[in-house]
Amino acid sequence: DPDSRTAGRGEQLLPMKPREYELLVFLLQHPERAWTRAQLLDRVWGVSFDGDERTVDSHVGRLRALVEDDSSSPTRLQTVWGVGYRWRE
Repeated sequence: DPDSRTAGRGEQLLPMKPREYELLVFLLQHPERAWTRAQLLDRVWGVSFDGDERTVDSHVGRLRALVEDDSSSPTRLQTVWGVGYRWRE
């Protein structure tokens, strides 16, 4: 729900940090497209972000724990080896 900046799974609200929510919304808006860490940093964190690309990995890991049935075998938020991440519908 973009108005309240909340996301849920079934009837359960997901306890997300703001950047996790922004990452999820971005990926949902571009399903099936693979994004590099650098692209995600630019589009979600902003071009002025001065941190490490591995920040994306940390956020993806936390997001997977919330949205996947089994975060060790993700079906929605997938790693595209050699590229980055994508959302599968």
